Amino acid sequence: MGLPRPVSPIGQRRDPGLDARTTSLPTRADVAVIGGGLIGLASAWRLASRGVSVTVIERGSVGSGASLAATGMLAPAAEHEPGSDPLLPLAMDSLARWPGFRDELEAASGLPIDYRPDGTLVLAVGRDEVERLRFRYDLQRRSGLDATWLNGTEIRRLEPVLRPSVTAGVQCPLDHQVDPRLVMAALVRACEAVGVTIIERMAVTGLDWSGGRVTGVLTEAGRLSAETIVLAAGAWSGEGGLLPDSLALPVRPLKGQALALRTTRQTGTLSHMVWTEQVHMAPKSDGHLIVGATVEDCGFRAGVTAGGLYALLEGARRVLPGIEEMEVEAVWSGYRPTSDDDAPIIDAIAPGLVVATGHHRNGYLLAPVTADAVADLVALGEMPAVARAFTLARFARPEPRRAAR
Repeated sequence: MGLPRPVSPIGQRRDPGLDARTTSLPTRADVAVIGGGLIGLASAWRLASRGVSVTVIERGSVGSGASLAATGMLAPAAEHEPGSDPLLPLAMDSLARWPGFRDELEAASGLPIDYRPDGTLVLAVGRDEVERLRFRYDLQRRSGLDATWLNGTEIRRLEPVLRPSVTAGVQCPLDHQVDPRLVMAALVRACEAVGVTIIERMAVTGLDWSGGRVTGVLTEAGRLSAETIVLAAGAWSGEGGLLPDSLALPVRPLKGQALALRTTRQTGTLSHMVWTEQVHMAPKSDGHLIVGATVEDCGFRAGVTAGGLYALLEGARRVLPGIEEMEVEAVWSGYRPTSDDDAPIIDAIAPGLVVATGHHRNGYLLAPVTADAVADLVALGEMPAVARAFTLARFARPEPRRAAR
């Protein structure tokens, strides 16, 4: 295809600051974090900032699950759909934490993360889509979200590059976005600044149990003893036989394919994140336009497919004609960690064992509240009230009722 960077499951837009680390396994840490993605590194940074010694162990390279494959949307309004009301308070709480999280992360790392508060436009083309979008808009308003209905003329006033066929839209002004590459690079540097040890390309082969609690992790390089283990391995959190059946996590991979287009002055670009029924598009300050993402329940089937790329390009071209002249700079796929109810699992599920996984499409949005909840669980033994509904216990089957005698 003539791409300037190789095609692989993810990582085409990998930041130079994320080059592999070769660190030997220590013998002990206060906390061992399994998983070097967004949630694992954010939790490690928050914990280490409280004076806790932390080692992060990543089976691949930093961010190689979903974190670098994401588009970086912080979009509770655009994401809101039927059935997601229980998640909304957590999402809005985390969005409110993001400006402080951004400021602390940029100060700690010395790196910008391209935080953009431009809002989202959710578009409709044709009568059927308008009716479905009206239903979604009514749901947003009933749920107390800031959303404004716009006609086609008003939409194109905000985004002149869109096709005249765009019939209507909803503006969600409080939705924001970040650049995942920059966030991950900043987290790596912030973690290292507070003494976090990050080990890449080392698989955790088991948990070490003693006296009914987890006391360490087993790896191909040996054992790491720890007071607390944080399992934040994304879509792999439910894999590998790490947990006994009684603690099994209802988390599976949900594959997504995406691509990066290079915009120019001639092609034009977008000012807002734009969503349609087929795709979402996120303009970045470096001139890229990220188009994502397919939803494929196919397990860990790696790679980019012609069908997936066609769906993305055709979905984007339907509303944005300028993409025909944009250079395709990178393509990739990744695995969203999806729980049975599409909401995160944040919990101390056994003595010495905390889990933080299952964030589905909302990993970046929920990163601040998740990291704070994990740090509170480890340091204080309890989470913020807003996170307490998202434990593993919500998936427990009710005991069958006994017949009255």
